[in-house]
Amino acid sequence: MMEYFCFMNEKVLKTLEYNKILNQLSEYACSPEAKKRCLALRPITDKAQIEQLQLQTKDALSRLFRCGNLSFSGVHSVNDSLKRLEIGASLSAAELLSICSLLEAAKRVKAFSRSEKEEVPDDSLTGFFTEIEPLTPLYDEIRRCIPAEDEIADDASSTLRSIRRSMRGMNDRIRAQMNNMINNSTTRSYLQDAVITMRDGRYCLPVKSEYKSQVSGMVHDQSATGSTLFIEPMAIVKLNNEIRELEIQEQKEIEAVLASLSNQTAPHIEELQMDMALLAQLDFIFAKAALSHQYRCTAPIFNDKGYINIKDGRHPLLDPQKVVPITVWLGTDFDLLMVTGPNTGGKTVSLKTVGLFTLMGQAGLHIPAFEGSELAVFEEVFADIGDEQSIEQSLSTFSAHMTNIVSILGQADSRS
Repeated sequence: MMEYFCFMNEKVLKTLEYNKILNQLSEYACSPEAKKRCLALRPITDKAQIEQLQLQTKDALSRLFRCGNLSFSGVHSVNDSLKRLEIGASLSAAELLSICSLLEAAKRVKAFSRSEKEEVPDDSLTGFFTEIEPLTPLYDEIRRCIPAEDEIADDASSTLRSIRRSMRGMNDRIRAQMNNMINNSTTRSYLQDAVITMRDGRYCLPVKSEYKSQVSGMVHDQSATGSTLFIEPMAIVKLNNEIRELEIQEQKEIEAVLASLSNQTAPHIEELQMDMALLAQLDFIFAKAALSHQYRCTAPIFNDKGYINIKDGRHPLLDPQKVVPITVWLGTDFDLLMVTGPNTGGKTVSLKTVGLFTLMGQAGLHIPAFEGSELAVFEEVFADIGDEQSIEQSLSTFSAHMTNIVSILGQADSRS
């Protein structure tokens, strides 16, 4: 992200409830990084940069109108995994699937940029979309080998397929032999239940403790009451051992598959880092567009002459069904505006609306006002707002307001 010169006066952000706007903005972002950027968004003071940010928001909104919604689900940081790849480590199935999820999002976002029904000119976001690398062959290979976090596909390698075929055959032989024991009337009389159980990865029979000597084999466990012993019949010990050996071979081959996939991923570390950054930035920009759509906003026109012309502005934190639009202009024929009227007449809301629109606009956010509204670029915004700013308040509260106003007068200049 580019670094911009931001406001130094953080206090006004809280006074004008700008932070509440950022909280709402973050709700429209999917990825943790984009949410973080939303909450850290600050007004800037360079007119050209402000207009560029406004253009990005406008172009994202136009794309949403033309192509429908865009989901950034699956966009997350895989930096820890990439650092492990840099030192030659193998990734786990979960880590590889996480990279796969990122690439799936890259593929979806890239496809969104190509979904225009007709040829449209490039815009301020074209470069972001163009640089995204979905790495489709890598994505397809990871998906082929790892269908789910706790599953490696049989076809991940010919060796793994062969091992698992042998395991299935061995399991069938063991079950057939143990079923013969269960179906033997003499052996069945020794059993607590006519079932095959597993203990420590070994096939066992549940034998009544008093018949322990009648069933030759190894005891692996017993029931809580001690009335049942779980015995591995001697006749299948060898087969069980072979199963265990196959399981060890299977695990080694799974590790080999993961190492191979990691080796195929390692050459693409830079592309994956770029994808993360681009997708997080686009997620952030499209969150601003979604907020604009929600509040029925428009892009303000900026000037550096200090005048404001807000047409039918609506405070974004008020109920849209009840909010009364205001039209305010300032800085052309006059540069001091005094607003008077009865309590609950909208004076404070009007002041907050002008201040909040300035903060939002200079942060690259659209404002809920009529098309063609104008804002000036200010280097500082100050506010002193209270419910009953009169001498009737307690002296400490009144003094606090006076102290704040004195401080504002000491700092404010023609660019405030």
